Amino acid sequence: MQTITDKFGRPLRDLRISVTDRCNFRCTYCMPKEIFGKDYPFLPKDALLSFEEIERLTKIFAALGVKKVRLTGGEPLLRRNLPDLIQKISSISGIEDIGLTTNASLLERMAQDLKNAGLQRVNVSLDALNNDVFQAINDSGVSVQKVLRGIEKAKEIGLKVKVNMVVKKGMNEHEILPMANYFKEKDITLRFIEFMDVGQTNGWDFSKVVTKKELYEKLTSQFALEAVEPAYVGEVAKRYRYKGTNTEVGFITSVSESFCSTCNRARIAADGKLYTCLFAGSGFDFRELLRSSANDNDIEEQICNIWNKREDRYSDERTEETGKNKDKIEMSYIGG
Repeated sequence: MQTITDKFGRPLRDLRISVTDRCNFRCTYCMPKEIFGKDYPFLPKDALLSFEEIERLTKIFAALGVKKVRLTGGEPLLRRNLPDLIQKISSISGIEDIGLTTNASLLERMAQDLKNAGLQRVNVSLDALNNDVFQAINDSGVSVQKVLRGIEKAKEIGLKVKVNMVVKKGMNEHEILPMANYFKEKDITLRFIEFMDVGQTNGWDFSKVVTKKELYEKLTSQFALEAVEPAYVGEVAKRYRYKGTNTEVGFITSVSESFCSTCNRARIAADGKLYTCLFAGSGFDFRELLRSSANDNDIEEQICNIWNKREDRYSDERTEETGKNKDKIEMSYIGG
């Protein structure tokens, strides 16, 4: 296995693959309905990487040191026959961990097939327990109970489950403690995500960010927390444990406490482009390369060339102006 590093010595270990740009939610901070409406030009099927192309690309990334793969979207469970892709990835030498980020609206009926195919963990995006608040955010009519049933099913069959809550001022900060109480009782890790400036359409500015410091103070007003050491280099969440339990809570702090220095993630967007940062504005088109006469060595050389030149550290350098004005790929293409 070849190990490659970027200009800051960061190795390539984690590959995020978006399998679709479509989603059945219209969350106001991600895919607002006024932009992603009924006539929005989503990618046609032949513009997406096929499962065979994803498998081929993942094998090459694994040979360069990638150990973890996470499937994202859009909503990845909208991609037909997704368990077939998971089965292909699970058989690749070197891949040790396969996860999925989902809104869980389709998880209850799909969880067993996903696990049988080799899926190990799911990260569920859920921003409120109150159904009125939740439906105002997702703007699609899906109830919170449907998501909670998906979470329960995943846990019941042995998938490792984490819940991610994006917190935005004026939207759902009053749901912080109810969410913490609920998932503490369920023994499920909850992670609070600072509202980030991903893409061009979510109306981001600093004034809407609830920082980790504010979140921590709110939680410790009710719970005793103790810090937990990172499980591995490059772990994103700042981890804590409720004292007297093994249940964890975490914070993803891209805005207030950057973690660029240990970022080891590459991202393949829904259209087959490789991005070396969640906040990137341009990527390299691997779909075109995969559909050309290029062999695996040619593709590996291109990945090495891109990663060796990588110097992304957007969250370290973010300002109010760059947060609002820098061109960035939409979350619906690149996933989380």
